[in-house]
Amino acid sequence: MSGRHRFEGKVMIVTGAAQGIGRAVAATAAREGGRLVLVDRSERVHEVANDLAAEGASALAVTADLETYAGAETMVAAAMEAFGRIDISVHNVGGTIWMKPFWEYQEAEMVKEINRSLWPTLWSCRAVIPAMIAQGSGSIVNVGSNATRGIHRVPYSAAKGGVHAMTTCMAMELADKGIRVNAVSPGAIDNGERVIPRNPKPLSEQETLWGKETYEQVLRDTMMGRLGTQDEVAAAICFFASDEASYITGQTCFVAGGSIG
Repeated sequence: MSGRHRFEGKVMIVTGAAQGIGRAVAATAAREGGRLVLVDRSERVHEVANDLAAEGASALAVTADLETYAGAETMVAAAMEAFGRIDISVHNVGGTIWMKPFWEYQEAEMVKEINRSLWPTLWSCRAVIPAMIAQGSGSIVNVGSNATRGIHRVPYSAAKGGVHAMTTCMAMELADKGIRVNAVSPGAIDNGERVIPRNPKPLSEQETLWGKETYEQVLRDTMMGRLGTQDEVAAAICFFASDEASYITGQTCFVAGGSIG
């Protein structure tokens, strides 16, 4: 299919769309004709939808907390009410909150990491799949991470390992129902200054050092020796989401400069 029209007439959910990779995916899909349902718990998602609409895109903003199943149900209900179908669902919510040795994590911090980076994808898949089964088609793209092979992020890494596993298992269950499920797993990405910080508290000197060690390890294991861009990840996500990838399911693709999880 030609790049500019890959999503013509397609309804695409993008979670975590207020910033970062989610926003980049939304912008790409909008340029290629997609009808977008942009979801985030931040009200900034409305600004993103308005910006895309001003450029002629069809973009609906939905605020929802995807750490809960109720939030995922709200997302799907809004998409179905507005468009009557869901062709593609990109599940991008997540991101490590702390970087430190595993034994330094407190119980509450571990719970927050799993809540942030596992449940939103699991809930979103569970909520969207029935609509796709009913229509007999669909493409799900989950966002994993190469942090499944790395230091100082064990709870987050465990969550993203879960995303990789659920992707494979869901693909096996859904292949005969016309639904493809794949994962795109970024490496070290240059996200610039985050509009919505993951951890609003200032870092201690020790936490800063642990974070530096984490990035040094990631770059050391990246063959290309550089950070990736949001657009490089969005390009892979949009490929797997599109009909160009019609014979691909159950795969985890690392967009990580040669690093793998």
